[in-house]
Amino acid sequence: MSSTELPESVAAAATPRAAPVRVAEGEELSTVALPGLTLTVRARTAARTGLPPALYVHGLGGSSQNWSALMALLADAVDGEAVDLPGFGDSPPPDDGNYSVSGHARAVVRLLDARDRGPVHLFANSLGGAVATRVAAARPDLVRTLTLVSPALPELRVQRGALPTALMAVPGVTALFARLSRDWTPEQRTRGVLDLCYGNPASVGEEEFAAAAEETARRLQLPYFWDAMTRSARGIVNAYTLGGQYGLWRQAERVLAPTLLVYGGRDRLVSYRMARKATRAFRDSRLLTLPEAGHVAMMEYPREIAAAARQLVAEHAEDPAGGA
Repeated sequence: MSSTELPESVAAAATPRAAPVRVAEGEELSTVALPGLTLTVRARTAARTGLPPALYVHGLGGSSQNWSALMALLADAVDGEAVDLPGFGDSPPPDDGNYSVSGHARAVVRLLDARDRGPVHLFANSLGGAVATRVAAARPDLVRTLTLVSPALPELRVQRGALPTALMAVPGVTALFARLSRDWTPEQRTRGVLDLCYGNPASVGEEEFAAAAEETARRLQLPYFWDAMTRSARGIVNAYTLGGQYGLWRQAERVLAPTLLVYGGRDRLVSYRMARKATRAFRDSRLLTLPEAGHVAMMEYPREIAAAARQLVAEHAEDPAGGA
């Protein structure tokens, strides 16, 4: 383990560069510098001009690369960009060290405002789903439709697979885990993540696995890696405990955007049984269930999600006069 910074420490202002991130053919990376915040954005060249804008938001421990497959399939339907949330992917930590769900949501809002791309078709997974729910509830002007893949919304009975994430919020636990896993190889770590997040880990090909292991090794070189993971996990746990108007389920009820909900039957992190509650909470929602999918269905079943999302986008395309 190359990182020597404890999770509770504040990330250094000067962020060293690790190895370059992977960029698929047809994609390009750009940097958006905002006061106190720098975000890396992965763009997929649209099939033609004039397509409606879309933004993709990853989950805890993920990056914009998680959306590459779906972005490619929807390149003829939307002008897609995927953001690396602060401290993840190729985005450095935020200056204020705020990794709460609200902090990530503000980063997304600031990005959309700065680039004047709203309203967008907003796609999100896991932690990103909680972030996108906050964005859609607080700024309905920025969201045309919402597609949530296994959104991290509060559950009364937490999935057993999600317990390690919850434990990361406990002070000192991540530092202990970092020491205990010091000798794990990137391949071992990647295999563990696949076993947790995929419904069928064996479906990942050798080339894809090698690329994932390479990305794992890259992230472990970053001195703020564990800090970003710990504080973001703590942010999820804190968001789960909020009540009243700031509760995530209450905010889901305030979302006006037509919503596509995607749940996997083999998801070990977000329970399949939460699909019914979600369809009740989001007022204009439809449900796509994928019985064999795990937590990252957009990576396992991108074609199925693309078909459902394409229909949603088509039904809510912007008309020439600028209305919905």
